[in-house]
Amino acid sequence: MGRILIVVGLVLVAAGVAVQFGLPLGRLPGDIIIRRGNGTIYIPIVTCLIVSIVLSVIAALVRR
Repeated sequence: MGRILIVVGLVLVAAGVAVQFGLPLGRLPGDIIIRRGNGTIYIPIVTCLIVSIVLSVIAALVRR
């Protein structure tokens, strides 16, 4: 349990540093933004794919 908490903490710190220094999470090519009138719909398809791949790799490393 301790190892998992350490890895999750490191991942959160890495994500925070990446966002702080300009990683455009949420504004990647392939993310869909629909603006109509006063409303905006945002569908982060590519961002979700990248986050899913990264989390899958981390989970595989933790299992070893």
